[in-house]
Amino acid sequence: MSGEGDRDLELPPISYVWRTPVRRPKRARWEIADPVDCRKLTPAMRAKLQRIVGKAPEVMVKITGKTKSVAHLKSHLEYITRNGELAAETEAGAVMDGRHGLRDIQARWADDAELDGSRRRDGPLSHNIILSMPPGTEPIAVKDAVRVFAIEAFGGQHDYVFVQHLDDEHPHVHLTVRSLGYDGRRLNPRKADLATWREQFAGELRLRGVESEATSRRTRGKVRKAERGVVRAIKQRGEQPRVELLAREEIVKGARGGKRSARPWEAKTRERQADIREAYRQQAEELLRSQNAADRELAKQVAQFVADMPEAETKRDDLLKEFAKAIGKSGQALSREDKEREKGPVR
Repeated sequence: MSGEGDRDLELPPISYVWRTPVRRPKRARWEIADPVDCRKLTPAMRAKLQRIVGKAPEVMVKITGKTKSVAHLKSHLEYITRNGELAAETEAGAVMDGRHGLRDIQARWADDAELDGSRRRDGPLSHNIILSMPPGTEPIAVKDAVRVFAIEAFGGQHDYVFVQHLDDEHPHVHLTVRSLGYDGRRLNPRKADLATWREQFAGELRLRGVESEATSRRTRGKVRKAERGVVRAIKQRGEQPRVELLAREEIVKGARGGKRSARPWEAKTRERQADIREAYRQQAEELLRSQNAADRELAKQVAQFVADMPEAETKRDDLLKEFAKAIGKSGQALSREDKEREKGPVR
């Protein structure tokens, strides 16, 4: 496979599919090779592969925003607690009920904000995180998993509060973490941190009997990012998002000019997806050679998983197809008009 020049061990083929493009704070269990035979799937690797091909529900951990003033923090806390109607739990395990509890949190964080001389004028007071699971997931398990996740990720380092919302089909929890840590350092999450947080959250859910995974889109054969909430909202209003309008205009201009501008990252994306599919196929072949019936059955599941993967198409590819289809229909209409003219007027 291409793009894997940094291999230091001959690990199982599938391990390269899971490798993230960013450095993480620590290695996950499924990244650690078997001490006897590094080409062999470890129990952690096998379990992860089984969950992926079994299409276990994917967790969502997303930073939804930051608060940059005391007023903004107050507004956000009022929102996640529904103006004090929902209980908020703190890093100390205290449950803050009602408006009185909400005022206690606001006052404590506001005092800390005034004492924080290291914060830039536009620096965040807090990071707002949402942790969510697909519809049908047990809400109690989600909240318990978030509680332990928060302790592991931020306990002893940052103040935080979390509130569960049950008014949406997706059971989710809002977690607000104070940026300034107890040691004076500020929270500055990177992509690597988000990847680790997703794995921690998924692991806590599995400990509570909830099947879940935390894999990247590319691992599942998906190229396109999920549609942004703002874009969905615009479409629901019956309007066309500006970003799509500009993309269509670019495609029309290119067609009129008789050329399609190259997109180097599109070729790179297809190449990477080809590598990923090949890694799955190689892993399936190795499992098929096993004397273990369970391994051979897993090999069939892996092969089917690859067969079911979507085409490696970008949003731009879809727009190009849409444009070609529209041109085709236009050409057919013009052809029918030409035939009618050739027949002449009906007498």
